[in-house]
Amino acid sequence: MSDRGAGPWFRDEVAPQRPRRPEPQEAPTVVSRPAANRPFPPVTRQDPYARPPAAPPQRPADAYPAQPPAQPPTQPPAAPPQHRPPMRRPVGEAPPPPPQPPRTIVKRKRRRFGWKKPIAIAVVLFLVLPMCLYFWADSRLERIDAFPAASSRPAKTPGSDWLIVGSDSREGLSAKERAKLKTGRATGQRTDTMMLLHIPDGGGKPTLVSLPRDSYVAIPGHSKNRLNAAFAFGGPKLLIQTVEQLTNIRIDHYAEIGFGGLFDLVNAVGGVHMCIDEARKDPKAGLDIKKGCQNLDGGEALGIARSRASTRGDLDRVSNQRELISSLMDKVTSPTTLLNPFRMWSVATKGAGALAVDDGDHLIDLVRLAWAAKGLGTTTTVPIGREFTASGVGAVIEWDSSRSRALFEALRQDRPVPKSAQFN
Repeated sequence: MSDRGAGPWFRDEVAPQRPRRPEPQEAPTVVSRPAANRPFPPVTRQDPYARPPAAPPQRPADAYPAQPPAQPPTQPPAAPPQHRPPMRRPVGEAPPPPPQPPRTIVKRKRRRFGWKKPIAIAVVLFLVLPMCLYFWADSRLERIDAFPAASSRPAKTPGSDWLIVGSDSREGLSAKERAKLKTGRATGQRTDTMMLLHIPDGGGKPTLVSLPRDSYVAIPGHSKNRLNAAFAFGGPKLLIQTVEQLTNIRIDHYAEIGFGGLFDLVNAVGGVHMCIDEARKDPKAGLDIKKGCQNLDGGEALGIARSRASTRGDLDRVSNQRELISSLMDKVTSPTTLLNPFRMWSVATKGAGALAVDDGDHLIDLVRLAWAAKGLGTTTTVPIGREFTASGVGAVIEWDSSRSRALFEALRQDRPVPKSAQFN
């Protein structure tokens, strides 16, 4: 049977030609640009000459059984990235600035002054500054070697005993002030005032005893003379030795103030309040005041301390001196002085420079003296026996031996002075 007359079914039964397998595609070419000022990512380009894969021939759906779909060709792995050399900056070009962090706006809190700062300032003003003022004033005190040798002194007695001396030194006064206050131009210094202040140990009231300068007493190493001659002969040492020999009381502290010091100290505290029993006028002391209670300035207070123009002379003067000391210490320790920084500064600067103390004394000792003299208990003068004129010395006074002995015996035993031993 010939194939020629075969119909279409014959052609269908003939096995068609198997399609050609597609050629594998080439891997894409990676072109890297040379390094320049700015880096570029590698560019991947398709080969323009690559032939697209051939499409499979169309065939009838029933010609052949369905073939499984062809697996896509596996693409070879991409080539690893090529290493680029580090970029180099052209010569002369500045390096780029470092990146700046984002700017943040911080809101500052408004400072508020609370209650702690004023309290701190108050502590500085009321604690630190007074301490600095204390040490500065203490350094300004004039210190002298006032006590005699221990072998010539009595044993320690109870309580604390001060010898307060007012000299006629004109140091610190100008020529105009000397002329106004009638102090004269005498050089050197002599003692116009001598007082013994006894402060008891038990907390009782102190006793202030005046030692008249014209007292006729025995001076160690010299003949009998006025008490103030001991200061002229041997200074504070001989004066303390003489007083200790007369009273058998050991002196613990020594303080000395001159005309100029008293004048400055009274003015520094704003004057002293005193009650004058009668009008006083003394051209020799520059004193002219009226009767009654009044505030005395430095010049008037100095005149009161020096004047002897009265019926009893030196006895009235020592009584006025005790009242002046008590009024002055009361003013120094008053709230109007302690709470006033300007007045306190004036007292510290003028008062400290006006006083002379022993080597072992400090400003704290003077503060204790001021508080003690403010609250005085007994104020008296050594009992006087008689007044007479001594040959080669002049007018003098003599102590009452029995009454003065009772006075000093009470102080030695730290007891109140009996009324019978007091003299005003």
